Amino acid sequence: MAGMKWITRVPLSIKEAQNKICKIEDSAWENPEIKGYKIAVQTSDYAGIKQRWLVIESKIRKQADLKKIVKQVEKQLESAKAKLRKLSRQEFACIADAETAIKKLSDSWKYHQITEIKSQEKTVKATKSNLKKLGQIQTKAYQVTGEIAPRNSAIEAEKVKSGRFILATNILDTEAVSNPQVLLEYKAQQSNERGFRFIKDPLFFTSSVFVKKPERVEAIGMIMGLCLLVYNLAQRKLRQQLSATNDRVKNQVKKLTNKPTMRWIFQMFQAVHLVTINGAKQVSNLTQERQDILRHLGEYCCQYYLIFSSE
Repeated sequence: MAGMKWITRVPLSIKEAQNKICKIEDSAWENPEIKGYKIAVQTSDYAGIKQRWLVIESKIRKQADLKKIVKQVEKQLESAKAKLRKLSRQEFACIADAETAIKKLSDSWKYHQITEIKSQEKTVKATKSNLKKLGQIQTKAYQVTGEIAPRNSAIEAEKVKSGRFILATNILDTEAVSNPQVLLEYKAQQSNERGFRFIKDPLFFTSSVFVKKPERVEAIGMIMGLCLLVYNLAQRKLRQQLSATNDRVKNQVKKLTNKPTMRWIFQMFQAVHLVTINGAKQVSNLTQERQDILRHLGEYCCQYYLIFSSE
């Protein structure tokens, strides 16, 4: 694997990526011959490997992200107002407790903060329910409130990052693979990326596999690649057959489609079981819809579920 050339997307959970994606000078942007994209080249030695990092901004994605940010800010503001009202009605034993509570609430918000914090003292009369707790007829309590203000720096930082992602490659020679070619290669492998995301889904338990030796990592990668190949071939065959026969299957929201995902088909078959009754093997819960799907997938799939041709 040491000599393997690769192109991959950099997770923005990495601190170096968080810094690089924001700190791009206007003069650093290149406009490749790919409509709707611009590229800024960075270098990195992440994990001790020399890499070429491309910060890429998508015009369409940026517009969508900006709208999303506006909605998130508005939604958080409504939630913040409700939480501040609730906090302002609480009574605290001392000013320090009140200020700690309001600071904790303010720090929990990404796009907003509490300013102009004010606390007030009030006299609380003991009742039968709290007399034992207070230990006296009257005691003092404190309430706190403030004003909600936007965190402009945080909002602007999100706007700057909007529409951007980072691609990394260990191919440093731009003559061998140019910056636009890196983007095109990545876009071409996105279907595979989506497939591996499916393979790693906790639903299929792949995330529970841990290995230490490099040889075993390579073996796991080979197995995952073969699984993905089978997955894509099955999905392709099913979609082709549905299209050729003008047939449909129900998707997750009960709508008919001729382009189901194999992930959904697998979930449909989770209720199917092999049972033995009086020494005879039978397949339970094999509805007509499931039988039709198996016939579209071919003879061998039918035989696996004990469906044999009458010929």
